[in-house]
Amino acid sequence: MTRLITYIDGFNLYFGLREKAWKKYYWLDLQGLSERLLKPGQVLAATHYFTARIRTNGHNSSDQQRQNTYLEALQTKPLITIHYGHYLEKTRTCRTCGAQWKDYEEKMTDVNIATQLLSDAFDDNFDVALIISGDSDLTTTIQSVLRKFPRKKIIVVYPPARHSSSLANAATASFVLGEANLRKSQFPQSVTRQDGFQLLRPTRWR
Repeated sequence: MTRLITYIDGFNLYFGLREKAWKKYYWLDLQGLSERLLKPGQVLAATHYFTARIRTNGHNSSDQQRQNTYLEALQTKPLITIHYGHYLEKTRTCRTCGAQWKDYEEKMTDVNIATQLLSDAFDDNFDVALIISGDSDLTTTIQSVLRKFPRKKIIVVYPPARHSSSLANAATASFVLGEANLRKSQFPQSVTRQDGFQLLRPTRWR
């Protein structure tokens, strides 16, 4: 069997769904999605999900709760590993009026994906890697892995509303994640944790 690992850029996927106004697909079973993308003769070895926890700003407690619920749902899936980056505080300035405010920029996802992909390649953990992202910062890593391990394949799967020509040129192949796969890969309305607690799909994600 051909071993396949998926590497999912959480924020790239989220903002692609948000740009398409597809909140109804936020409750996404990433292991189920990965299994749905398998071709005959392939077996899913692992799914790596890269994200960062939302930082508190005094107005986003409901956003944090929804994210926490989703992360706990993902943790019920045996093949999923969650990798956390962090947010970096930045001061932004209005070009028109000069007003300043604090904002936060997510960091480490591309580095974490690159590190995990390289580690798995050197440890021979996969034959095919699916990278669900449209972030061109991953181009050099893909080129390096394929140059070092020419028998391996790296497929780029673009989230909705995301694309990168440099990724397409670097990868073995690429395609767009279709709505049908998103629709068919949703968690059930209620997900049971190991301790029996019921995690309910957030009302706004319907």
